[in-house]
Amino acid sequence: MTEATTEPILQARDLKVRFNAPGGRLARAVDGVNLDLRAGEILALAGESGCGKTTLARTLLGLERPTEGTVSYQGTPLRYSTKALKAHRSAVQLVLQDPTGALNPRHTVYDAVAEGLRIHGIAGNERDRVAEALSRAGLRPPEKFFLTYPHELSGGQRQRVVIAGALVLNPQVIIADEPVASLDASVRGEILALLLRLRDELGLSAVVVTHDLGLAWNIADRIAVMYLGRVVEDGPVDEVLIDPQHPYTRALVSVLPNSTIGEPIVLAGEPPDATRVPHGCRFHPRCHILAQGAAEDAGVADGCRHTDLPILDSHAQRQVACHYVHARAGEKHPIEPAAS
Repeated sequence: MTEATTEPILQARDLKVRFNAPGGRLARAVDGVNLDLRAGEILALAGESGCGKTTLARTLLGLERPTEGTVSYQGTPLRYSTKALKAHRSAVQLVLQDPTGALNPRHTVYDAVAEGLRIHGIAGNERDRVAEALSRAGLRPPEKFFLTYPHELSGGQRQRVVIAGALVLNPQVIIADEPVASLDASVRGEILALLLRLRDELGLSAVVVTHDLGLAWNIADRIAVMYLGRVVEDGPVDEVLIDPQHPYTRALVSVLPNSTIGEPIVLAGEPPDATRVPHGCRFHPRCHILAQGAAEDAGVADGCRHTDLPILDSHAQRQVACHYVHARAGEKHPIEPAAS
């Protein structure tokens, strides 16, 4: 992993995004997030479906407007005028999960990659910039692909075209939403290696949205684990995934191959519902530590059920939002493995 600079290139502060849901309910999709992305850094946003990671990524891109809080790029808060959003989306580019859906089947590869240049009114050296972007994305010689249509490409090649479409604008940040989820296992490694190479060669920063902790382990410098709209644990990816502290993170890590957690931890209860955020720790209805009585023994069970935890401050190297972990701070093993 490369050493990232200290100043964040992309930042979220006290970010909240809320939506009206059917039945007059309010969905707290992002419910208080602080996040820093530094130049040359790859940050993984991880968690189950419904945890808020995709909404957070869309807000960082300027595709969703926060209900509260700010998104800043290079220290300047994002404004939501058409001109400001256009400039932001040039510097912060999206790579979608499904390359087939992202590409117009009636457009050639050349037109697909050139589209961003045309939208942003960049007329000079279009052919050279398209060729360079395709080459950087691993499609060589690029001219061979100019007149090719998406259906004539493999899934991995289509994803490379999508990445080239982002690179053509020379962005500083890429936000990749499940970038290999739709690809065969045989080509996933190639796309991940490409993202790492782009980081090393171009100094790109990236936010990678994923439910796959194994992917995060292979590609990220840092990881932020989300649950019900908040980051519950973050820090250097090796530290978090080798020695997870939050009960939710431990459950996710426990099912990885060669996990050091012991027996897999099966989460009980219902998956996250952003319209029904519980009081206290938002994970407590599914928490095996609370269910097993360990939180009671540590004197924090009442806090788990009734006392909200503060929003994590992204300045710290390693952070956990958990009453039980805080109560046992300083002990050798903050959380015991779940009983099988």
